[in-house]
Amino acid sequence: MRGKLTIQWDEFCSTMAAASSSNHYREPKSQFSLISRGKIMPLISHWTFAFLILTASRCFADDDHEMEEFLKREYSLSKPYQGVGSSGSSHWELMGDAMVTTEQVRLTPDMQSRQGAVWSRIPCHLKDWEMQVHFKIHGQGKKNLNGDGLAIWYTKERMQKGPVFGNMDNFTGLGVFVDTYPNEEKHLERIFPFVLAMVGNGTISYDHERDGRPTELGGCNAMVRNLKHDTFLFIRYVRRRLTVMIDIDGQHEWRDCLDIPGVRLPQGYYFGASAITGDLSDNHDIISLKLYQLTVFRSQKEEEEEEEEITIPSVDNMDLLRLGESDEGMSGIAIFFTVLFSMLGCIFLIVIGLVVYSHWNESRRKRFY
Repeated sequence: MRGKLTIQWDEFCSTMAAASSSNHYREPKSQFSLISRGKIMPLISHWTFAFLILTASRCFADDDHEMEEFLKREYSLSKPYQGVGSSGSSHWELMGDAMVTTEQVRLTPDMQSRQGAVWSRIPCHLKDWEMQVHFKIHGQGKKNLNGDGLAIWYTKERMQKGPVFGNMDNFTGLGVFVDTYPNEEKHLERIFPFVLAMVGNGTISYDHERDGRPTELGGCNAMVRNLKHDTFLFIRYVRRRLTVMIDIDGQHEWRDCLDIPGVRLPQGYYFGASAITGDLSDNHDIISLKLYQLTVFRSQKEEEEEEEEITIPSVDNMDLLRLGESDEGMSGIAIFFTVLFSMLGCIFLIVIGLVVYSHWNESRRKRFY
């Protein structure tokens, strides 16, 4: 995905594209300018032109350059949060314990038994989109003495309180969760905080006791609490493919979290963010939600395949994803004990074999003498 090297390449591509599209070119002051009337300068110009053509073709051939992105302010939330929570003309609405400050929208304070949310008032009818979330989770609690986490939503329902990170259970749409507290302690191989995604169709319940494992599409650990640098979450939905990445190391580079094809999300749902605390707590802050419309090139075959209107959220081959998850679950402690008992079994069989052989050899010797 887009690491530091890719970002630098993208910036270089953009610079080259801008240079090639401009009619004005300022000749650099170098030794070559002194011999621009000679034979070397035309040769350099030809090589420069060829290099620009090659660079441009590389840029536009890259997958990231098959699409254009446009910030959609009506679906975005950013400073100074004008009118949010107080004006009916605002595109965003607060719920529960959420409050607006000059620096962030605080979904919950670092206090017990709180829940809050911010929801868009406008349904989103974009086919392909990308959401960049600037967030912060911090509090006084030490490791594993904090909770519970926040969620980013794209759902049919809005402004509904509930137990799933401050939103209703059995939701319809997409939820991306930053879960900061492990409820299922026996799965020690999963490190928290953990980012995961789930698609609901209105009948699927989120399993708190198992930290959402039965219905998750995938995820990754993300140490996001009490960091001094900015933390970001990236959610992209393009060509029915859901991609989630994180930028939490202060290096300004995205790290892969999950990438799932065959995700079917209807248009006309609402974006939102919510958080909840219980016996343990944290400050859950949203600094910005920036939504980009993606203009994506599609082949005629792709257009025909995506012609059918999606009315119910779903994921293709969900059973295979769950099978893969169960296979992945065979790790860590489970693998250790499997190997241990296998070795003990082998040792036991060897001992039995030696005893049987000893008895057989002894009886043979008695018959011989």
